Amino acid sequence: MLQKALVLVFVVASVASFVSCGSTESHYVYATIPAANQVLAYREDPNSGVLVEIQGSPYPVGDGAHSVVLHPSGRFLYVANPGQLENDISLFSIASNGALTEITPRTPVGPFASQPEYLAMDPAGNYLYVANTLSDNISVFSIESKTGQLTQIPSSPFTVGSPPLNMQVTPSGNYLYVTTSSGTDGFIYGFSVNAGALTLVGPAISSYGINPNGLAIDPNSSYLYAANTSSNTISIFAIGSTGGLSQVSGSPLATGPNTYPVSLILDPKGAFLYVANQGSSYIAVYSINSSTGLPALLSSSVSTGAFYTESNPSFLAVDPSGGYLFVGNQGSGAGIQAFIASGGVLTSIYTYSVGNTPSSIVVLP
Repeated sequence: MLQKALVLVFVVASVASFVSCGSTESHYVYATIPAANQVLAYREDPNSGVLVEIQGSPYPVGDGAHSVVLHPSGRFLYVANPGQLENDISLFSIASNGALTEITPRTPVGPFASQPEYLAMDPAGNYLYVANTLSDNISVFSIESKTGQLTQIPSSPFTVGSPPLNMQVTPSGNYLYVTTSSGTDGFIYGFSVNAGALTLVGPAISSYGINPNGLAIDPNSSYLYAANTSSNTISIFAIGSTGGLSQVSGSPLATGPNTYPVSLILDPKGAFLYVANQGSSYIAVYSINSSTGLPALLSSSVSTGAFYTESNPSFLAVDPSGGYLFVGNQGSGAGIQAFIASGGVLTSIYTYSVGNTPSSIVVLP
């Protein structure tokens, strides 16, 4: 069974021997642990990358805590709790030292929504979007800027045709895209956003593959990339001026020997696309043609545009600087690998194994 989100928290002092970021300000790293109903909090050393757990961590959260998102102000953190008798969102305030304090009561996503698993937020931090996988809909909440409190907007939740597999807001904040799958085809729903309210920009379109679990949008809100896990393909779409999607010539791309692409991520500049192939031990790397959006496999790699990982890579995260790629692996030695990313070329730094499997991670600059 595919595990769509696998993120590992790490403490590796040896990173300091590779690079120093040159910053004197701390970053904070937060990860959800569904099995333990917890959020972990770490301070990242600005020079070595070492993570030190913050006093008071881990913090208790709702049942099955699945995904986490940060408010752009850096003051608030939200967690989706899809577990039994839960179906709500936790809100935490963030202190100057990175410590968390939960602000209760938790906000329910019901009465017409169930099993909130994925979170997304608009770039301005005005609205929180919650994908509910049991009720096939998206709940939308306005965010009070001073307190972080959530209020469900009128007409929420908004219907999606099938259980959501993934969800992303464009960097422009104008559109929300949701991937689903039904039978032998995957689908992408596009919504325009007006004061948080969602309006379909047209009928759902085919993703030209099955189970589009991976989803990425370039920094200019020009292209959308979908990894069709069960078809071993990547589809590329141009995003029109009104939010409509049109498939780019040459799409979908076959991933060749790299099987079950489950996670996609672009570097911060949108120059390189990284693909985690859960059915193999590779991360495929593509350079992006800025004029067409079409990816091209890198020639500087060990095997068909790919770089070796531990078995079953399942989740990707890129450092905000774009200089590091972190890969969560689902195989027998489940853990995380850290890579230096330079010009798309990946150089392994270390592999770290952990016990319980986190399901999402965010980094507060």
